[in-house]
Amino acid sequence: QVQLVESGGGLVQAGGSLRLSCAASGRTFSNYAMGWFRQAPGKEREFVASINWRDTSTYYSVSVKGRFTISRDNAKNTVYLQMNSLKPEDTAVYYCAAAYLGGTSPHGSAYDYWGQGTQVTVSS
Repeated sequence: QVQLVESGGGLVQAGGSLRLSCAASGRTFSNYAMGWFRQAPGKEREFVASINWRDTSTYYSVSVKGRFTISRDNAKNTVYLQMNSLKPEDTAVYYCAAAYLGGTSPHGSAYDYWGQGTQVTVSS
């Protein structure tokens, strides 16, 4: 089992920045690809960003590319999502997910473990 705990969410004005963290425990973190997904009220969960287990490749949704950056620190068992130039449409609950020896899949079904989510609210 892998336990994932997100943090760093909050309320920010449009144009501002936030950095989300996802701390992992339970298994060897460096063996897992990590992804960030989000779900806004009344909408389906959508892919945001991912990083492969080798830390050699990242992938972003079109809506966040150029504004968000995913990174990982295997020494700290943590994956980050730096979010800049935030927009009201970025408002959602953000979830991190882990996939054993995974790539950069944007599909939620590729991930084995999920965190409980952290709320991000961007005001206009």
